[in-house]
Amino acid sequence: MHIPKKYFHDKTILALLSALLFLLVATVLSIIVRVVAGDGSDYFVEYRSNVGISAFRTAGLSDMLTFIWFSLLVASLAIGLSLRTYHIKRQLSHIVLMLGALLVLLALVVSHSLLALR
Repeated sequence: MHIPKKYFHDKTILALLSALLFLLVATVLSIIVRVVAGDGSDYFVEYRSNVGISAFRTAGLSDMLTFIWFSLLVASLAIGLSLRTYHIKRQLSHIVLMLGALLVLLALVVSHSLLALR
């Protein structure tokens, strides 16, 4: 795959890549630190408000680690799509990186909220 030379010279792209990678590292480290510091019991992974008293669903460690896989997948897809769309339209590449950063940020917030309930 051909990477445009201008891609890494674009200051906005570099800022968005830095923000995306910072959020990715923050998400991964936050989840790992909270899981390692925990007692290893079940974690809340889902909340359904329409169920009533049993609104929280618990699961094991593997379900909590899917937040890490999701963040890695979103970041890699956002970077890959940004590289492929840069030669088509520069602003489209910016939007792809912004939306990827937003998804990783939402994964950070949701995982933090679920781990705080434990």
